[in-house]
Amino acid sequence: MSEKPVEIKLPTNLFQGKTAIVTGASRGVGRSTALRLAEAGANVVINYLSRAEEAEEVVKECKFRGVDAIAVQGDTSDWNAAHNLAKAALEKFGRIDLLVLNAGIWEGAPIEEMTEEVWNRVINTNLKAGWAMTKACVPAMKKQEHGAIVLVSSTAGQRGEANYSNYAASKGGQISFTKALATELAPKIRVNCVAPGWIETAMVRPVFDDENYKQSVINSIPLKRIATTDDIALSICFLLSDWSRHITGEIVNINGGAVLCG
Repeated sequence: MSEKPVEIKLPTNLFQGKTAIVTGASRGVGRSTALRLAEAGANVVINYLSRAEEAEEVVKECKFRGVDAIAVQGDTSDWNAAHNLAKAALEKFGRIDLLVLNAGIWEGAPIEEMTEEVWNRVINTNLKAGWAMTKACVPAMKKQEHGAIVLVSSTAGQRGEANYSNYAASKGGQISFTKALATELAPKIRVNCVAPGWIETAMVRPVFDDENYKQSVINSIPLKRIATTDDIALSICFLLSDWSRHITGEIVNINGGAVLCG
């Protein structure tokens, strides 16, 4: 399974002069999104938790695309870390225009076996971090004429996921959080959400060691393919850009038709 990008280039002036923060950007969807934002002209703040080397590599790739970028370590579910991340962005670039809340983990257990630690870790990483980062960034974003936020949720937040009730709850919470913020922060800041299904990432690859299971997943998707991280990144960039200037509070499903909901 690869993360080969779609063979299409974004306009280099799409985000020119803007600053974007992407959480969980050392790999996967966050990395692909950061690279697409850089390609489209944004300076990028690469947040990571523990993969410093990978984060610095993303910084180098962003700079290769002609923009500036920095890597900032921090657990964004912690208010102080979120505050410091926003502060670092403002000190380096003087503004925050775009925020991608991507950092997340997928860890669960049957409900009778789920520990409080596992429940809290998933809820904090996936949901509490959204509160911390928006609280930290919104004051600066309000100083601009326009701003945009995109949360990365999941089909699990729409239909649930057995044995991952904590994950489903966190992703459903992100969807409700999106809708609440969309009205609260309008008209200056638009807030939207993407809800991917299966994606080709390091986080889920171990599940596909079973080739029969992998094929059953593909067979269940009407488009007969599993999304790449770039599929998600391109949709995120659409929602961040003026291409979607009259869209806010929306949940964009990126699942190949596997889950059809309004």
